[in-house]
Amino acid sequence: MTDTKTSQELIKLEDKYGAHNYHPLPVVLAKGEGPFMWDVEGKRYFDFLSAYSAVNQGHCHPKIVNALYEQAQTLTLTSRAFYNDTLGPYEQYVTEYFGYDKILPMNTGAEGDETAIKLCRKWGYEKKGIPDGEAKIIVCENNFHGRTITVISMSTDPDARNGFGPYTPGFITIPYNDLGALSIALKDPNVAGFLVEPIQGEAGVFVPDEGYLAKTYEMCKAKNVLFIADEVQTGIARTGKLLACDHENVRPDILILGKALSGGIYPVSAVLADDDIMLCIKPGEHGSTFGGNPVASKVAVAALEVVKDEKLAERADHLGNIFREEMQNIDSPMIELVRGKGLLNAIIIKPTNGKEAWDVCVEMAKNGVLAKPTHGHIIRFAPPLVISEEELREAISLIKKSILVFA
Repeated sequence: MTDTKTSQELIKLEDKYGAHNYHPLPVVLAKGEGPFMWDVEGKRYFDFLSAYSAVNQGHCHPKIVNALYEQAQTLTLTSRAFYNDTLGPYEQYVTEYFGYDKILPMNTGAEGDETAIKLCRKWGYEKKGIPDGEAKIIVCENNFHGRTITVISMSTDPDARNGFGPYTPGFITIPYNDLGALSIALKDPNVAGFLVEPIQGEAGVFVPDEGYLAKTYEMCKAKNVLFIADEVQTGIARTGKLLACDHENVRPDILILGKALSGGIYPVSAVLADDDIMLCIKPGEHGSTFGGNPVASKVAVAALEVVKDEKLAERADHLGNIFREEMQNIDSPMIELVRGKGLLNAIIIKPTNGKEAWDVCVEMAKNGVLAKPTHGHIIRFAPPLVISEEELREAISLIKKSILVFA
């Protein structure tokens, strides 16, 4: 007999036995399918977070689940001490899919960023001729690339950074969306790379000025500096193109992917680059026990096939326009700004009558829509890309209802 527990009982268990490094909404989820999730009491919700864009293909997509199931019964892990019969075909598929010579497979987005940093530094020493130990990477204020020690060393978020020093050196921080600041930073001959999110997700879906990515890429090329795009949140069709960089026809020198690379089924991330860069790393210089394992390889291929077969980028572009237009038409003093691209969007909330973004999210949860505030005054909206227009409009009506309660 199953030991069924209520939401409150399960919340208490997490509070007692788990580290307090998250502050979740008081909803305990037990099932997911397509754009929906259900709590342990059976209430249905629209998922408008998608595990921070990991579930672009929808919850428990049958094709991806089947790939996991079939491979898990055959071979799950060999480590990279040996070859296996799934990694090579996956590497061929993903490099042809995104147009690069090589992939270095990892597991999480943060590992992808760490890998890109190591690769960039190694290239800087071997190919650009930067003195050993002197390589620098330019990063942007309000970035989010994960929470490892090296990644928080380039963070400007006090919550992520404070109390975890000493920090890893070698980073130059400039304002995001500021070409002048980048121009000045690029004058340093020891700069090896520029690491940037095409849209800053954790910062509240901050979309840079049109032309910013293309111009920064050109500036990097002029100074023999690698353009590194963190597309962990923005990639895999989320913004209405396969990659957010595709909106400006920018091909990053190093591309970092994760999250939706597995459709939320399994931890899979990847760093893509051409031979001149990727082959700077030699055997023994980087790796991962689970990176490129057979299950990950099969799951990632299935996840990418779903994106292409179901035309999720086109769907995101079409539905994103509808969402932003509907949000802009809400007559409420709480809505300060609506911004985004594709189905990665945000509303800037102006506190009204003592109510803030958190209160709006709690009210939305009551009405059956799940989203989460960031930085206290911003709500991100990123539903699975498989959501239909009819479902999207139903969710929009619930979001409107939730906001207008506080008007």
